[in-house]
Amino acid sequence: MRLLCVTAHPDDEAGGFGGSLLLYRSRGVETYVLCLTEGQAATHRGSAKSGAELAAVRRAEFAASCELLRVSHSEVLDYPDGGLAKLDFFTVVGDLTRRIRQIRPNVIMTFGTEGAVTAHPDHSMVSAFTSMAYQWAARTNRYPEQLEKEGLQPHRTQKLYYASAGFTLEDRQPVALAPISTVVDIAPHFDTKIAAFKKHASQSPLFEMFEGTVRRRGPHESFHLAASTTPRKIEAETDLFAGVME
Repeated sequence: MRLLCVTAHPDDEAGGFGGSLLLYRSRGVETYVLCLTEGQAATHRGSAKSGAELAAVRRAEFAASCELLRVSHSEVLDYPDGGLAKLDFFTVVGDLTRRIRQIRPNVIMTFGTEGAVTAHPDHSMVSAFTSMAYQWAARTNRYPEQLEKEGLQPHRTQKLYYASAGFTLEDRQPVALAPISTVVDIAPHFDTKIAAFKKHASQSPLFEMFEGTVRRRGPHESFHLAASTTPRKIEAETDLFAGVME
């Protein structure tokens, strides 16, 4: 079994998905994280004196976080932090389609189109890119050159999930979250999720707010089932892999 997580910035993997990444790795699932940017436009910059220096720092922090989360395979791409909405949509979707065809995940998780509780535009664009790649990776008439010249095969990922939440943040722009369909119990891995987030030392001003928020909400991660290869009605789940076949 393979689980793919697609994020926008270093620290997203821990903050949004860390408990689930750990949980499913502990169950023998092969886990993959693709982070589209190096996070060099972050407000919090540690001691970095340039975007390039911050990018290098955040790549190292991402690697340390993924190691703690026992991620099987992780990669930071070099799309522009803060600029995903300005990219050519077809090109980025093609890149993610190729990677889905290579990894061949059973389940994909990413952000919702609203951009999560922070409504970050990069989060919204990652959702849009990943959602389309999820659909197009299965079709022979989308990016056929990947099939004809690169020897790849179409791949149908069985389920696509958006991270969601049962709360919004005060003093933020309006956000409409996807309804929660799936609540994953991450209690055995909750403290490690927080520790993984703290591997992102350049973002230390966020630590108190992040830990306080997640501890108040409890040891679980919430998701919305956005798409499934098996037509179904929405029903409550506790397992991202419920009904998934090898």
